[in-house]
Amino acid sequence: MTLKFKLLKSKKELDEVMGFNLDAFSDSFDFDWTVQGLQHEVKSGWEVYAASVDKEIVAAMLVMEDGDALLTKNTSVKREFQGSGYSHEIKNFFEIRAKESRLKKVVHYCRIDNFRMYSLNESHGYEKKGNLESNKNIVEWVKNIK
Repeated sequence: MTLKFKLLKSKKELDEVMGFNLDAFSDSFDFDWTVQGLQHEVKSGWEVYAASVDKEIVAAMLVMEDGDALLTKNTSVKREFQGSGYSHEIKNFFEIRAKESRLKKVVHYCRIDNFRMYSLNESHGYEKKGNLESNKNIVEWVKNIK
């Protein structure tokens, strides 16, 4: 099955994404994964998306346009959906979103110990740039978009 992506705007929608899998949010790295935390991210310029299969949310993503780049970060895919290729679909979603906005690159942030994301990023042609100055536990990956 293919993921459906939806931009979340209302508090009700943010409540729904928070309830999809609390374990996925416990791994967050740079802000408080609560509805209030998500609302703060939205006020800071991030857009929150839900990735769903048959109306069941399987992951959440945050994206923000910054100059010529699309900044991205996401939660883990819900456990029972892991291994189904949905992480690849999320990467494709980021790249399509960047192309549609005529941006030149996608920048993805992940935890320093998220080795599954390292492999996924490498398989999609992202280059590891290093740890963020503001948070040494976060690694920045970049892919140029053609």
